[in-house]
Formats: sequence, C-alpha cells, structure tokens
Amino acid sequence: MEFFKIKRDIPFMRHALVFNAISLITFLAAVFFLFSRGLHLSVEFTGGTLMEVGFSQPVALDPVRARIASLGINDVQVQHFGSARDVLIRMPAAKGTQASEQSQRVMAALKDTDAQAELKRTEFVGPQVGDELAIDGLKALAFVVVGIMVYLAIRFEWKYAVAGIIANLHDVIIILGFFAFFQWEFSLPVLAAVLAVLGYSANESVVIFDRVRENFRRFRKMTTVEIIDNAITSTISRTIITHGSTQLMVLSMLLFGGATLHYFALALTIGILFGIYSSVFVAAAIAMWLGIRREDLIKVTPKDGPDEDPNDPNAGAVV
Repeated sequence: MEFFKIKRDIPFMRHALVFNAISLITFLAAVFFLFSRGLHLSVEFTGGTLMEVGFSQPVALDPVRARIASLGINDVQVQHFGSARDVLIRMPAAKGTQASEQSQRVMAALKDTDAQAELKRTEFVGPQVGDELAIDGLKALAFVVVGIMVYLAIRFEWKYAVAGIIANLHDVIIILGFFAFFQWEFSLPVLAAVLAVLGYSANESVVIFDRVRENFRRFRKMTTVEIIDNAITSTISRTIITHGSTQLMVLSMLLFGGATLHYFALALTIGILFGIYSSVFVAAAIAMWLGIRREDLIKVTPKDGPDEDPNDPNAGAVV
C-alpha cells in the first residue's frame, strides 16, 4: 500500500555528512547532560513507600496528588488500582523520615478529604531492591542490543550490523538525554519504552537494508549512493504509514493516558521521531561510510555471454 509514489529518487546521501554532523552534536549533548545532570530516577530505582488506599466513593487522581504535594512530598506516582475507589500511591523515600511516619502523614491528609479513607496496605521498597532493578534494566538493554546486532549480522553483513546498532544506540542515548536535560521521571514504564524503541528503530533499518540488498541485485550499473537513495525513496510511503499510525496511538496515550502513561508515551514519541531520522540519515549513511558493496551480499560470477549488452544499465541483474 502506498499513499504516493515518487518518480525520481531523492538524493538523501548527498547531505549525509551534514546530517551525520548534526547527529554527532546531538548525541554528544545527550551524553553531556546524562553525566552532568543524571537521570531523575523513580521510586522503583531509588526506593520509597508504596501505599494502597481505599476510598468510600470514586475519587479523581489530581486532587489526591495535590493533597500529597501540599505536604512537601514531590515526585509522587498516583494511579487507580482495580477500581476508581482504590488508589495506589508511590512516594520517594524522605531523608530523616521513617516510611511509617510518611504513610501516616499522607493518610491523615487524605482523611481530611474522605473521612472513611482506609489504608489497605503499605510497603517499603529499599534502595537495595532499587539497585537490583537498575542493574536488571541495564542487563535487559545490553541483551537487546547484542541480540539486534547478531540478527543484523546474520541476515545481512557485519557492516550493516554496525550501522544498525549505532543508529539504535543513537536513539536510546538521545531519549535518555531528553530525560536528563528536563529532569523528567525515569521509571520502569519509560525503560520499557526505551526497549520498544530499540526494536522499532531496528525494524526500520532492516526494511531499508532489505531494499538496498534487493537493489544491488536489480541494478548492476548503479553506484552505492544511488542504490541507497533509491532504497530510502521507495520505502518512504511505507515509513509514513507505519510511523504515522503508531504515533497516532502513542499520541492518544500522551494526551488522554493521564500521568501514569505520560512519560511512557513521551519516550515513545521521541524514539519514533528520532527513529525515522536515524534509519535514514544515520544507519544508511554509516553503512555507506563503511563501504558496503554489491559483493558483500551477492557472490559475483562473471559471465561473458554473447547476448549481454555491456551498455545495458541492468546487465547481469538477478531477479
């Protein structure tokens, strides 16, 4: 399915050096903010208090957040749990305050709005558990990166694997850079979004690399730059359909998903936008700089047939 068909190839690779320079500057800025500001980790990673509160009637979440914030407790996660009457509250650990004291203060404040509010359970997540979650998250990220690189190396060739993984890491680091610069809360759902972006970006790179391989088979007289330009141009319609429909779904979560899904959807939005950019101007360009050739994917067997015209631009093509 195509929304439109472009008759002439767009010379993307003509400006590859400029866009690669922009990518490098953006990447270095993201790394700088990661080291200078760091990530604003959520309760899952830093430790804190988890409370489940039952109300006598359905309650909106915004008044609950505002009531807890009035106590001087910031970065609180509030969400419905099971029904509109049950609310799950996650609070970061406060220095010099016991978890039991913190939960009692919160319950006292909530009882001012609903005298029949009931504390169903309270748990304390220690920093050690948070450290384990952070380490497990990094392991998951490493396994995904290695798995994608192995897959690309097996399906194509090592040059494509290197180009693809650099583009994927480019997307991930930029997402983390945004969260570090704006000090948005980095939680487990955001980590899940980062892992999803890795797979999403890899899929777009695979589509382009598949078309590059197909073009190497079809067009013997085309240069590598022309092959890549044709591959990207011929997949633009598919890219718009795929990314556009996905972004519509993510946008609905961003606008109507509430605070629970806000940063998850925000990370996906950044990843989708930069995923398109990196697949075209990072992965394809790096593959070009690494010197991909027709011989890397197709074994050439020279033929000197009398019926073959050397001036035919598609001479020797394999269909």
